[in-house]
Amino acid sequence: MNLLRTLLCATLLAACGLPAWAAVGRDEAAAVAQRETGGRVLAVERSDAGGRAVWRVKVVTPSGEVRVVLVDATTGQTR
Repeated sequence: MNLLRTLLCATLLAACGLPAWAAVGRDEAAAVAQRETGGRVLAVERSDAGGRAVWRVKVVTPSGEVRVVLVDATTGQTR
């Protein structure tokens, strides 16, 4: 019982250290934007769009166009 309680407490403490808003991490958001555009990721930053947490991913496409892709931090869907 003591071991179970210790493991439960450790799990809860570890979960508390994660950002609550980011079910999708920075690297995953970069990969989503890269797949969507076929480009190279230049920058990734946290942002907010319409009251929702998003990753703002700046990419340069194979044709040289710079695009910003918004990736929902909860679902991983692009906007």
